[in-house]
Amino acid sequence: MPELTEWLFHKSVALRIPLSVHIDLTMRCNERCIHCYRVVEQRPELTTAELKTLLDDVARAGTLYLTFSGGEVFLRKDLFELVEHARRLHFDVRLKSNALLITPAKAARLRALGVRQVDISIYSADPAVHDWVTKAPGSLERSLEGAATLRDAGVTVKLNCPLMKQNVGQYKEIRGLAERLGVLCGFDPMITAKNDGDRSPVALRITRNELREALQDPALNPQCGKPAAVPPGPDSVRGDLDDIPCGASHNACYISAYGDLMPCVAMPIACGNVRDTPFAEIWHRSPEMLRVRSIRIRDLHTCSSCAASPFCSRCPGQALVETGDLYGPSPANCEHALVGAQVAGSPVIPASMLRRPPSAPHTAVAHVVD
Repeated sequence: MPELTEWLFHKSVALRIPLSVHIDLTMRCNERCIHCYRVVEQRPELTTAELKTLLDDVARAGTLYLTFSGGEVFLRKDLFELVEHARRLHFDVRLKSNALLITPAKAARLRALGVRQVDISIYSADPAVHDWVTKAPGSLERSLEGAATLRDAGVTVKLNCPLMKQNVGQYKEIRGLAERLGVLCGFDPMITAKNDGDRSPVALRITRNELREALQDPALNPQCGKPAAVPPGPDSVRGDLDDIPCGASHNACYISAYGDLMPCVAMPIACGNVRDTPFAEIWHRSPEMLRVRSIRIRDLHTCSSCAASPFCSRCPGQALVETGDLYGPSPANCEHALVGAQVAGSPVIPASMLRRPPSAPHTAVAHVVD
């Protein structure tokens, strides 16, 4: 299966097929999570008819994987109508939800429609912590009830937990909670700035030491304990310079609840609006989409020569939101690459974190920037 998935990825990139499309159905939400990067705007959201037309368009474009998110998707009264339309078009459908509004009838309907998975955000096994994050009293209990209801209906459930200062010490309890429920779970140690550049959520990020401790857990870091990559020599050249940085704009894209088409949910570059221009026209001809699509690793002014690249999962959108530079490094990704290398026992240091002592010759040993 991994071989098939890899083949599908490369084939869709080569043919410029939007294999995976992420659509936010609404920005309305019944939680007020402190780390949320979404930005609510004073614009009308896409209507049922507009969304059905959009689904028809992305189906014609070759999309297979479809994610409905928000906001809270169950606040849309037409959710099941949209899911039914999507399944009629043979999409593989996944939902992202807080599960506060799940009922046995809704869970059974999702199962009957063949929704592949529902991802539920859980921030702690401790109600005091989880409810503090969501600003919704009783939300942990209700979300877990929703998860159990979905599970009992035969729907695959995954608990997703972004790690932040308030919950990093409790991830093992969340994993145990998922095991007791008999559902999947996943953790993400990256807290991002808001899509409008507001960096207030960044203050919630875990420290370098906390990240190092988390990455030393094989359950969170499958690479833990494996031999470290051999550091490249001073004159070595990366072998992937002609590769794409990620799938954004190549075989994946994001459409906001207002109709803006972007390369990725993490890359707030509006390439057009599906209310004004057909999806295919934006996907194939938008100057902004084509600019992002043209970028190769050799175009990244710092990352293309970085010795820590084997430990890095650079996100172009993260770099853009953090620094305004689509071609530069993401400081947060560099921090994760440094810790990943340290955990693996590698001496490499991300290029963005290097500096030479004043007046030092070009060959001087570099130091990590604190």
